[in-house]
Order: sequence, then structure tokens, then C-alpha cells
Amino acid sequence: MWIEQLRVSQLRVIEQAELRLRPGLNVFTGPNGAGKTSVLEAAHLLSFGRSFRAGGREVLVRRGAASVSVFATVLGRTGETSRIGLERQSNQWQGRINGQGVSQLSELYRHCPVLAFDPGSHLLISGGSELRRAALDWIVFHVEPDFLELWRRYQRALKQRNALLKAAAPDAWFEPWETELALTGDAISDLRARQAAALEPPLQEICGLLLPELGACHFQFEEGWRNDSSGLGAADHRAKLADTRAGDRERGFTRYGPHRCDWSLTYATVPVREHLSRGQEKLTALAMIFAQLLSFHHRRGEWPILLLDDLCSELDPQHLGSALRWLAGTGAQLLISSVAWPDTPGTLSANLFHVEQGSIRQQD
Repeated sequence: MWIEQLRVSQLRVIEQAELRLRPGLNVFTGPNGAGKTSVLEAAHLLSFGRSFRAGGREVLVRRGAASVSVFATVLGRTGETSRIGLERQSNQWQGRINGQGVSQLSELYRHCPVLAFDPGSHLLISGGSELRRAALDWIVFHVEPDFLELWRRYQRALKQRNALLKAAAPDAWFEPWETELALTGDAISDLRARQAAALEPPLQEICGLLLPELGACHFQFEEGWRNDSSGLGAADHRAKLADTRAGDRERGFTRYGPHRCDWSLTYATVPVREHLSRGQEKLTALAMIFAQLLSFHHRRGEWPILLLDDLCSELDPQHLGSALRWLAGTGAQLLISSVAWPDTPGTLSANLFHVEQGSIRQQD
């Protein structure tokens, strides 16, 4: 899967741009603040409805403009074409697929699967569990068709149970919501556990490539119910929710369930992730993203699009070369931003663009 054409309007410093991209490596160079990262943001918006950078959605709109829009022509592995677009106007996103509006933006996101590595990606390892849940759920969303509806049902039931906890409602009122939480939560945990198991082999391979000095890596998935939840079913989870109701009343929220899911990645010589250096955290996060790339390909038979922001500043020359040589063996489309681009950073032939004050020019 790859983006053949990308049109960007009123996104940060970019007033108007229309790009013809290629499969494989597309590199955007230029000085800081020129708009390189904004090109990558445009592709990310089509897959997430938000940027991978910090800040509210309103900052995406170019100063003085009323709206921001991104349109793309996406080609699948069998040659099928999707024309997709996303526009933000009056503080609302509107999506289109092949000229038709979509009722849910998730319909759009499925047409343009994107992974991103950026200067803040080390937080995937050292930051809060919500980032790790989102990373795991990205692959579950794209390869498990039932996941999204299950997650919506679970979130609806969770909201209701938390409201009852805060209102000190009688026990009988909890039973239908706890039944729904147990049923949907058990199904969600099974889907996540299946994908977590599928991620471990590629993680071991890629961590061995990028961080061989740390020894074998170990990926630990935590469902969020409790540490002893392995092998339990919906009836057991319902009983746990009833047992923990009194404690949850005191705190005003539901302490256990897949909304508290987490995972960790440790190494034989560094069994505690807090002992990793910042550079090791970045390489571990990159390994996780590469593993997602492989897992998606194994399940879907095609490659997602990979964004690598400011890559040359994030990796030293040795690790940059290792990463690009590994990527050369995949069929993924890569969009990379960098202040400058080495002549021979790997074995990939690059489609080069220069970005200057929001203007994008393809180089010969």
C-alpha cells in the first residue's frame, strides 16, 4: 500500500502543495521550520485524524486560514485505488472516500494505515501506559475487524459504571453494565493477546539487529484485569468486577479491565526498562514500530506506510544504516524528513524533495 498523490492545503506553513510520491523511500530535506514535518503530518492525519506532534488540532490550520485539508490517492497491493480526503472546518473533521462522505472517520483510517517514528517516540517505552495501549490497538484495529465495535461497547459500559460508582448507586444497578464490561472486555483482551503474541518474534529479530549488546528481548503483555487474569473468562471477569465494587466506590473509578492494559519490553542484560538510556529507549521504540510493520504485513499481505521524522538526528550513522538496510528488504513506502540527507545512508534509492518556507520542490 502506498500514497501515489498527496495534496495539502493550509496545513501549518504549507499554503498549497501537490506531491507525486513513489513506492519505497521519499525524503524531505530543508532547514528547520521549513515544513518538512508538516508533509509527514498530512499523511498521519489521514490515518489518525490528528498529528503525531504535541498540540491541539486548531494549530494545524495555517495562520489566517479558515480550514485545513489533506487529500490522497492510495494504491493497494492488487492495484485498487482509493481517493481519500480529510478537511477540518468549523472545528469539525469531515472525511471522504471516493467522493462520498463517511459517517465515521474510522472508515477513512482503514484506507490509509500509517505508522510514525518521531523525536518523542521514546515515550512509547518510558511514558504512560496509554501510549503503549494505543500502539498495540493500532495493529489490532487494522487486522481484527470486530475490535472497534467491541471497544465502543466497552467504553460505553465503562462510562456508565463509573457514573454509578460516583453516584453511590445500589448494587443491582451495576449488574447489566458489569456483564457488558466482562463480555466485551474478555473479547478485547483475547484480540490483544493474540496480536501481542504475534509481535514477539519480529521484536526479538529487530531488537537483535538494533540492540544486540542488550541480549535477548522479552515482550510482556498485561491484560489489565489483574496479574492473575491469564486463562480467565467473561464469568470470572464479571465476578472480579463485583468483588472490587466496594473499593472502586471509594476511588470513584473502575480499577480493572482492558482500559488498564499495558505491555513492557525488557532485555536479558537490562531487566528493568527504567534502566535504559534515552538512546536505547528510542531504538526500542523503533523496534516496536518495525515489528508492527511486519505484523501488519503478515496478516494483511501488504505494507502500511511508515513516517520517520527527523531520522538522521534521532539515530547515529551506524544505527541509521542498520535501520535503512532492514527497511530495504520490505515493500513499505517510507516518508522521511531530515535537515540533510547522506549520499549513501543505506541501500534504498531515494525520491528527494526540498522544502523551503512551506514550498516543496522535487529534486532531480
